[in-house]
Amino acid sequence: MTAWVFWVSVLLVGYSYVVYPLLLAVSMRLVPAPRPRRPDPENDGARPAVACIVAAFNEERHIDARVDNVLSQTYEVDKLTLYVASDGSRDRTGQLLEQRRGPRVRAFVFETNRGKATVLNDLVAATSEPLLVFSDANTTFAPDAVARLVARFDDPRVGAVCGELRLLDAKGSNKDSAYWRMEQFLKRSEARLGGLLGANGAIYAMRRDLYRPIAADTIVDDFCIAMTVAAEGWKVVYEPDAVAQEATPDDVAEEYHRRVRIGIGNYQAFFRHPEYLLRTNWATRIAYVSHKVLRWFTPHLMLAALVASAFLAGGSRVYLGLFVLQLAGYIAAFMVWLFDLQGRVRGVPAMLLLFLTLNWAFLVAFTRFVTGRYSGSWRTTQRSFDGSNSTPA
Repeated sequence: MTAWVFWVSVLLVGYSYVVYPLLLAVSMRLVPAPRPRRPDPENDGARPAVACIVAAFNEERHIDARVDNVLSQTYEVDKLTLYVASDGSRDRTGQLLEQRRGPRVRAFVFETNRGKATVLNDLVAATSEPLLVFSDANTTFAPDAVARLVARFDDPRVGAVCGELRLLDAKGSNKDSAYWRMEQFLKRSEARLGGLLGANGAIYAMRRDLYRPIAADTIVDDFCIAMTVAAEGWKVVYEPDAVAQEATPDDVAEEYHRRVRIGIGNYQAFFRHPEYLLRTNWATRIAYVSHKVLRWFTPHLMLAALVASAFLAGGSRVYLGLFVLQLAGYIAAFMVWLFDLQGRVRGVPAMLLLFLTLNWAFLVAFTRFVTGRYSGSWRTTQRSFDGSNSTPA
């Protein structure tokens, strides 16, 4: 039985991180790519009204540029309104929003910090437009991003559309890491098969009448909002030509804290919303288990494999070697973190370090989730690069 625990744990991790991406790669050769749906300038007058939703907390560095960026969209001026709120910000975000109020900018300044989910509910309740575009305060849209998102709703079966997020480093160049490239590949592949998972909070859109108010303590609001659309039988599609950009966190430590928070939200969504597995289509169910659920529980599987190999090590040199190999890898990763050597690690060791860091973050997140040591309040990620003056291309 112990050997079964070891090999099942290893095989499930291997399936999620290696076999599943390979299966998607093969599938992409068999499933034709959809024809791009581009905005038609001749039908500008027929375009629906759109509400752009932005909830902000301590974003004085970005908020003015974010307002300007939304107002400069190529979408018809009279049909795009920005609904933006400051959620009890302790900096000048609220004051700056007060100055931007106008016919196209509906600004809300809340004195008490209540969490992003509550603010999103309030902003959506204030809208009347049939389409909603959600974004973040530190995001920058390409000029035609809204138009490209809206064009996908020409298909009456589409309930939500996720755009393309590009990450920038401190020099303003694409943060084209192997991890991010893999995530983008998985997203595009799953979308082509009809199993896109959630959306990216930086840029996604949906039909207003499909929005369901989310619980006040919801952390991964973008994932839950879009998955609820899928669970109700609507298509959630990917539009790679609707481009947004954001700066990456400054360092691995910031990424770790961000991942802990996202991890708590992942477990929250998993246990709170069984309908994401039970009521979505077959493609979404397979993607959800393969790409999300197994990865959320990878640290548990890794721990099970370590303990199982430790029990088996006394009677087998093979299991002794496997136990030592695992232990050495974890100790090496800990030493790199302890002595702050992340910047000196490159190539495959860097990828392994990131893998272990993310899974440690998930383990911490799971512990905090089951003990209730979390809230739906904000955590502002420190970024040295302000991408607000750049234009996605």
